Amino acid sequence: MKYKFTGALLSVALGFAGSAAAEDMVFTSWGGTTQDAQKAHWADEFAKKTSINVTQDGPTDYGKLKAMVEAGNVNWDVVDVEGDYAVQAGKAGLLEKLDFSVIDKTNLDPRFVTDYSVGSFYYSFVIGCNKDAVEDCPKSWADLFDTQKFPGKRTFYKWSAPGVIEAALLADGVPADKLYPLDLDRAFKKLDTIKADIIWWDSGAQSQQLLASAEAPFGSFWNGRLTALAATGVTVETSWINNITAADALVVPKGTKNKEAAMKFIAAATSDAAQAQFATETGYAPINVKSAALMKPDQRNSLPDMQAETQVNADMNYWAEHRDEIGTRWYAWQAK
Repeated sequence: MKYKFTGALLSVALGFAGSAAAEDMVFTSWGGTTQDAQKAHWADEFAKKTSINVTQDGPTDYGKLKAMVEAGNVNWDVVDVEGDYAVQAGKAGLLEKLDFSVIDKTNLDPRFVTDYSVGSFYYSFVIGCNKDAVEDCPKSWADLFDTQKFPGKRTFYKWSAPGVIEAALLADGVPADKLYPLDLDRAFKKLDTIKADIIWWDSGAQSQQLLASAEAPFGSFWNGRLTALAATGVTVETSWINNITAADALVVPKGTKNKEAAMKFIAAATSDAAQAQFATETGYAPINVKSAALMKPDQRNSLPDMQAETQVNADMNYWAEHRDEIGTRWYAWQAK
């Protein structure tokens, strides 16, 4: 689904994109199958209806976005970012306020709407298992952290973001409604118990490869990646118990040269039809509440919005406030 890179390294590797023509705009996302679907169902459809050409760039890099804004040389118009970053960047003055006279937020899930961002899509961290590779699959986060009952390697998301810390605390017995503020000492103590058995994945594609090959026969995954992997013939078992939701968001960098086009693009991308089409292809949930009515029941069964009974919503505001602090500790712990 997406990759994390340091801003400095990616800026050197890619360089700033050339200035877009007046009738063009640039959409930046994380690459891979997710951006392919965004291009097909959002950008290409938008271009047909408006004659505004949407150039693709990426992957998203926060250091590059910040550098563009600070230099007054902004070449990205709409960017897909993580939800907690959207909150943080809005407060830091890096984003344009969204024009809700153009973007109709009436039917957008309010969990994913701020003055500076609206949801792109939302997803869940779920427990996935290659059923052909093991006798029994873990069903809960406690199971996934139990190396005696479930010996072998397990895989988790490498980067500091909502998901893994919450999973560790849930595995250690913290009630879902008592997760925040995150008890980092307790979370890292729990993670220490399985650290030697973790294989980290840093992209959705890598997570699929680890599971399909059974190098890590179970672990924590973005739900859409399991849906896609199952479609290739791999026998995947998914447990939705305490699935942990997080969201991507669409933002407009401060100083964009194509602000009007950017707002129109976001309006189109968050429409009920565009969200339904994207959700159908990717397995990630739409943020437009009217999209579900446009989808067939069997298309919706594997979406996070159909798995709300034990769902845990990651607190994007908490993560935005503590993002840097958690990240510093996370990477120091990984390096030990």
